Amino acid sequence: MILRSSGPSPFGRKVKIVAKMLGIYDQLTVEMSNTNDPEDSLRIQNPLGKIPILILDGDRKIFDSRVICEYLDAQVDGISLHPTEGDARWEALTLQALGDGIVDASILQVYEVRMRPEEKRYADWMSYQSDKVKRALDQISVTPPSLDGDLTIGHVAIACALGYLDLRFDGAWRATYPTLVAWLDAFRARVPAFDATKFEG
Repeated sequence: MILRSSGPSPFGRKVKIVAKMLGIYDQLTVEMSNTNDPEDSLRIQNPLGKIPILILDGDRKIFDSRVICEYLDAQVDGISLHPTEGDARWEALTLQALGDGIVDASILQVYEVRMRPEEKRYADWMSYQSDKVKRALDQISVTPPSLDGDLTIGHVAIACALGYLDLRFDGAWRATYPTLVAWLDAFRARVPAFDATKFEG
């Protein structure tokens, strides 16, 4: 299996963590991609031009990170990060959606700064996105996802979101959300794959 990703990609990191937690990371060959390069073949592999992409035997392609993670999970017996029944499934998937949403809103803020000159940046748009992140962190910090039982894809998504905020926003969230700082520390201790997939670039 070939994983097209990039060093700073939070969604690529999510896939890598899942693969390590499932014990199949050694079956992946990671190939770096540049979403800004029109000549990069990823735009053929995924017409949306987004990463990560998983390339399988027979040149089959799977994207996005949510689909890739569930595919990898289905390849392994005896362990699952995606509950299949009852409330546990919907809780895990909703938590993943929240973590991925934090990342989406954060990336839009990064792109606004990266792609537009300062005089053309839209302050209301930036506030709209940062408010999404704040509301999400406010909610999670009240009752962080329990780490006592089985971990799910939701835990991984939240951890990757917090890691991305550390990378792109200098960890400013940490001063406001000490319960989430403690939660991430506990997640890191339980899941060595988090530190092993530290962002690059």
